[in-house]
Amino acid sequence: MSANQPPSTRTEPVDQTPAMPADEILKHAVEALEGIKAVDLVTLDVRERCNFTDYMVFASGTSDRHLKAMAQEVVKALKERGMRPMNVEGDDTPQTEWVLVDFIDVIVHLMMPETRALYQLEKLWSAPAADLSKPSS
Repeated sequence: MSANQPPSTRTEPVDQTPAMPADEILKHAVEALEGIKAVDLVTLDVRERCNFTDYMVFASGTSDRHLKAMAQEVVKALKERGMRPMNVEGDDTPQTEWVLVDFIDVIVHLMMPETRALYQLEKLWSAPAADLSKPSS
């Protein structure tokens, strides 16, 4: 960022975000996505699998405009309750295939169906954990 540019309004510092339980963030994000007709909505509890978030939400859109509108709706729904995302990525890209909305405890992945099938993140995050106590053969 150059000295002439104002700071981005898309991301607010974490210390200014009021505390809200992860399950409440998840509830409001899912309600917002259902209201804007998200396709194939899936939520995963990843608390036992990773240490950087509690839940991941996956949804498909019918076009890049739909993806951007879904992201805006999730951000709007949570801003109305005093929550701001730590980051939003992909919403300012023309013809985007993936928009990520990061509320720290809940990460929302909005993808075109082809992109979602390619990366298979739900499969990755729902796979059984490897047992590292057994030696490999």
